[in-house]
Amino acid sequence: MPQTILITGGAGFIGRAVATQLIGRGDRVRVLDSLIEQVHAGSSAFDALSSQVEFIHGDVRDFTAMTRALRGVDKVVHLAAEVGVGQSMYAIERYVSVNDLGTAALFQVLIDNPVKRVVVASSMSIYGEGLYQDAGGRVHEDVVRQARRETSASWDPLDQEGHPLLPVPTPEWKRPTLASVYAITKFVQERLTLTLAPSYGMEGVALRLWNAYGPGQALSNPYTGVLAIFASRLHNGKAPIIFEDGRQRRDFVHVRDVARAFLLALDKPEAAGGVYNIGSGEDRSVNDVATMLAEAMGRPDLPPEIADKGRAGDIRHCIPDIGKAVGELGYRPQEDFRAGLTELAGWVAEQQADDRVSEARRELEARGLVT
Repeated sequence: MPQTILITGGAGFIGRAVATQLIGRGDRVRVLDSLIEQVHAGSSAFDALSSQVEFIHGDVRDFTAMTRALRGVDKVVHLAAEVGVGQSMYAIERYVSVNDLGTAALFQVLIDNPVKRVVVASSMSIYGEGLYQDAGGRVHEDVVRQARRETSASWDPLDQEGHPLLPVPTPEWKRPTLASVYAITKFVQERLTLTLAPSYGMEGVALRLWNAYGPGQALSNPYTGVLAIFASRLHNGKAPIIFEDGRQRRDFVHVRDVARAFLLALDKPEAAGGVYNIGSGEDRSVNDVATMLAEAMGRPDLPPEIADKGRAGDIRHCIPDIGKAVGELGYRPQEDFRAGLTELAGWVAEQQADDRVSEARRELEARGLVT
């Protein structure tokens, strides 16, 4: 039976992918989005969906807009948030206000306008450093990197004997280590959802998302996903810039797989109250990914530029254990990474992208957040 789903932040990259799949299966979709310039400037990506959804232009913190948006809604996908670790370290009030006050406003209105289920977008960032293992096979859950004081020092976390720790897949039971303002706000969003929903007869689910990529990402936003940032640089004939040494490992998951995970989280009865890692199940070094993207975009002559500097709030390694999502949600990543890069490259070739990476880096350096 068709449902009415509200997507907060639904005009964004992930929101559009979720809306597309919901519409494809016959659901009614309502979108609440403030269309902030940093994310949406010069973008027409939402235009193709605009005739198929009910769109409300409004801020998630606006009670009037939120009350209107929730009228007649069965379930909510809560995506509205400021995104970006680096920027969160100096735009503190903005990130806390939009992410946490916005989520509080949503639930304040939900008290009198309850829905069946709220699925919130959490983030891998809440883990801080992922799970590690030492040479003896011992698991380390609470790894915190020390500031790198010498250029010869290792970027990797070390054991007591000075040997690098090995990153291993991180399960949902790992305790959070909140290393940035962004991570703090995403954890608050998650906990507000899982605490308040059942208190008022609703169900809450949190999806901890890894690095989403694909066509439609904001290419001119220097604080968006790393693949979009690299693509913008390459599109403008410039080499991708990689902080640290490029060997940090991440999981890159296609936005269509992310959208599939949201639909499963909306539907599965057993998901209520659950927290799930959503990734591809494959990890790669950031350097390898930048090189592969340059090849896909026909720019193998632009190998990544290694900055050999770190940013405050960044983590070294974090890769997901997606076994819980596979077992309980029936989640199965379907998109091939190389094919996804080829698709992304083809889409980028038709876009206009303003390269603002250098500007963003200057902002961080001016505040002492790059060392």
